[in-house]
Amino acid sequence: MTSPSDNFFEKVYAIARQIPYGKVTSYGAIAKALGTARSARMVGWAMNNCHHRDDIPAHRVINRKGLLTGKHHFDGTNLMQQLLENEGIIVVDNQIQDFEKVFWTPKMDL
Repeated sequence: MTSPSDNFFEKVYAIARQIPYGKVTSYGAIAKALGTARSARMVGWAMNNCHHRDDIPAHRVINRKGLLTGKHHFDGTNLMQQLLENEGIIVVDNQIQDFEKVFWTPKMDL
């Protein structure tokens, strides 16, 4: 039996899978794309729950200010930053550089 949060989490993951290589988006932007702008925290819970899934690029979801607030949910101290840097995204002191240039605004295409 699936719960309503399971369905919400799957919608979050469907959007996260669409984030282009070398781009990032925010918890709030995903929530807004789902029509629930006040549910950025729920998006965060969904992302924290998916780190065992290789099909979801959770490292590309950050907070609205460009900070790597979810990095402690990744194995290793700097894995989130390393994954982003492998895609050409510059991170200094847990902050995405040129945030506006690498930010991707999700569209609800589901």
